[in-house]
Amino acid sequence: MLVKTYGSAVYGINATTITIEVNISQGVNFFLVGLPDSAVKESQQRIDAALKNNGYKIPGKKIVINMAPADIRKEGSAYDLPLAVGILAASEQIKSEKVGDYIIMGELSLDGNLQAIKGALPIALNAKQAGFKGIIIPKQNAREAAVVTGLEVLAAENIKQVIDFFNEDGILEKTEINIEAEFYSNLNNTEFDFADVKGQENIKRALEIAAAGGHNAILIGPPGAGKTMLAKRLPTILPPLAMQEALETTKIHSVAGKLGKSTSLVTTRPFRSPHHTISDVALVGGGGFPQPGEISLAHNGVLFLDELPEFKRTVLEVMRQPLEDRVVTISRAKFSIEYPASFMLVASMNPCPCGYYNHPEKECVCAPGIVQKYLNKISGPLLDRIDLHVEVIPVSINDLSSDRSSEKSESIRARVIKAREIQHKRFGESGVHCNAQMSSKQLRSICKLTDAGTNMLKTAMNKLGLSARAYDRILKVARTIADLDSSANIETNHLAEAIQYRSLDREGWAG
Repeated sequence: MLVKTYGSAVYGINATTITIEVNISQGVNFFLVGLPDSAVKESQQRIDAALKNNGYKIPGKKIVINMAPADIRKEGSAYDLPLAVGILAASEQIKSEKVGDYIIMGELSLDGNLQAIKGALPIALNAKQAGFKGIIIPKQNAREAAVVTGLEVLAAENIKQVIDFFNEDGILEKTEINIEAEFYSNLNNTEFDFADVKGQENIKRALEIAAAGGHNAILIGPPGAGKTMLAKRLPTILPPLAMQEALETTKIHSVAGKLGKSTSLVTTRPFRSPHHTISDVALVGGGGFPQPGEISLAHNGVLFLDELPEFKRTVLEVMRQPLEDRVVTISRAKFSIEYPASFMLVASMNPCPCGYYNHPEKECVCAPGIVQKYLNKISGPLLDRIDLHVEVIPVSINDLSSDRSSEKSESIRARVIKAREIQHKRFGESGVHCNAQMSSKQLRSICKLTDAGTNMLKTAMNKLGLSARAYDRILKVARTIADLDSSANIETNHLAEAIQYRSLDREGWAG
């Protein structure tokens, strides 16, 4: 007897329907074809044990299973459940009328319990798009899949429940969530707040500008100055995620298996802070079975690289293309997949190996030329993609012991949202969402200067020894500062503030 069940394969952040054809005929053997990997081939042993421990068995006949399309490699253990259901239906141990109405996915334990799978959200989206009645998945993934409206999401804890469901001897729990209530209830839940930071008003201002324009930033200062503390609070002043952004971010985290059991939707902007020993593949994504890297997990959020010069140069260089294109393409011999990577890069570093170059009180003990050598660990092309260079000075004891309350993230976020709204009206449907993403052509038409502003910028370029690459960055940052002031034009005071955020471009900064 021939029976078809349906599963799903995840490639990138999208899923493709897999048809599992099970044919049982006279003979004795078990064939699994359709380009399965080792984990899929091993499913025979898991299915055999799970069925025996629940009062069923794999029939002693010739079983041929084809996973179509046969030219797509099937990977992972999530096909255990659809394969088992197909075998039971083809051997008439369960009724087969309803098995083709559902996408079925789940990994089997030897006792028949179901283990969580990766990519439940893209699988559910594919099931709805392909016109299936519903999806049967492990209970651990049910809330994640229930984000998709108009689709029956049936949660199972073990294979016996699935068997009883198809035999009409029991029902499966239908999972439903109010997606809007879920989205808005956690939208402003943040662990950190800028009110926790004493002093550092100039750094807060720089991060406000970075958030308002989507600019990349680097914080340079001695140990203990508060660089990490400030960076961790940056997501709290970014605009809240839109529903579409939340869904896209959730898909990436779902594919990577990073969603918690009780999480159905990522509602706050991601903040990823990988250690400096990270490999280039772990950062941008890839591997034998491609997975999203840290820059994709930071999509629509912040990627924080602490102690930037300590990262391997090859790791930093692979970020150059994603920073520009906001997407990562992973190419293999037989296929190519894309992961979104639209993130804000925030980095921090000490000014020198000892950490005290330019310190107001402590003396730097580094030998001549060491400071420049340390700075040269970061390549010019990467530095070129960082708009704001912010020098962080240690907080004085008077500020630390002061009882004066600092401005809350909520107040700063309101100004950032207002500036982003101005940019949204400016760029419309051009695909540009903030000032940092402006092309050179847009820059010339949008960032026009007055004669006084042009003269000021020329003077700054000459006197401070700023590099040519700093010119466009200064204009973009000045445009963001003008937006924060609700100014239609870039004034000289906006330019003056933008110029001071190019510390690392100044000749002689590092001695």
